[in-house]
Amino acid sequence: MHVWPWVILAQVLPWADFGSRPCLVHELLLCWTSHNWARRFMAAADPEFTIGIEEEYLLVDQGTGRLAQAPEGLIAACQSDLADKVSPEFLQCQIEIGTGVCHTIAEAREDLRHLRRTVAKHANAHGLAPIAASCHPFADWKEQPHTDKERYISLQRELAGVARRMLICGMHVHVGIPDKDMRIQLVNQLKYFLPHLHALSTSSPFWQGDDTGMSSYRMTVFDNLPRPGLPPRMESWEEYSSTVDTLISLNLIQDSSKIWWDLRPSSKFPTIESRICDVAPRMEVTLTLAALTQCLTRMLWRKTAEGDSWRVVENFMVAENRWRAQRYGVSEGLIDFGRKALIPFTQAVDEILELIAVDAAALACEAEVEAARQIVIDGTSADHQRAVRDDAIAAGASHQEAMAAVVASLVADFHVDL
Repeated sequence: MHVWPWVILAQVLPWADFGSRPCLVHELLLCWTSHNWARRFMAAADPEFTIGIEEEYLLVDQGTGRLAQAPEGLIAACQSDLADKVSPEFLQCQIEIGTGVCHTIAEAREDLRHLRRTVAKHANAHGLAPIAASCHPFADWKEQPHTDKERYISLQRELAGVARRMLICGMHVHVGIPDKDMRIQLVNQLKYFLPHLHALSTSSPFWQGDDTGMSSYRMTVFDNLPRPGLPPRMESWEEYSSTVDTLISLNLIQDSSKIWWDLRPSSKFPTIESRICDVAPRMEVTLTLAALTQCLTRMLWRKTAEGDSWRVVENFMVAENRWRAQRYGVSEGLIDFGRKALIPFTQAVDEILELIAVDAAALACEAEVEAARQIVIDGTSADHQRAVRDDAIAAGASHQEAMAAVVASLVADFHVDL
């Protein structure tokens, strides 16, 4: 007996609304795919949504506030205490830390506090101090030597002058998602919220002593790299892997770690990795950003599991919000693409917190995500740095003295929550 494809699909998909005539087969297959995702992930065990945080710091002279190269003894002492949770970075004035796998924000707080304290202690033994700001207020990138390791020599060779300007620091948040295809689905959806996270994190208004007018000048520098920016929409892990493998087969990259998107599947771990944020001077701001990332990921997973995935907005539109975050931080609004309107940043945060309320409760980080409201009220680090500069000038300081005062405030901020 001949059976039309839509009759078979109607039996398989009794919840589909066919109306007065059968849907086209390809439309039904798309519908089935969407609901199959829902059944698949509702049936699977919930991910734990573990997190890991990476931060990059700059080392400054305690007396002058100028950048200083990390002595070998400092790196060795840190590694003796922290093992592989600390490492040198591309430039000799930088140091990078990474927490272990944490199940809660409270656990991440203890790990990150220990890491920051340890780096600060060993830096102090050499007359240095770490700052967690994405750009040094007055340093000249042309004066900064890179670390003498093959990895960094190769990077310098490959990226030429672009690499030399990378006097910037970032903060990355990993969220554990075991299923590879789900990682891709969540990258597609989470990128909508990247500008919101970026705006809250902004800490780089100055570059080589000048006020750039930006809240995050770091992003201006970073976007000169190849393969930066918002991740393209992918339909599956297979499509993502095929794309990466093409670049590897052409000897254009060694592995996916050279794909510097704002959000990507990690090259090393079963995680998605948010890379858009400036590094935060204060530890508690880092934890708020991490908690928001963790909760947004869980919310999007939950909605996908319920068959109600977040609408994927084209990169061209999300990039407009990315620019507004980079330029204004939290002082101006972002586009709400559902309303097709600019909304105040306070409203955007209120609506995000409402969206993730269930998830914050489940992940025990309600206080941390709620702190996002205070960041909007008080301003970001970029706002604070400008205020320190303005106050110093008003008190009679020279421009250079005012910039040194900004660095001193960043040193103090690093230690506030420790």
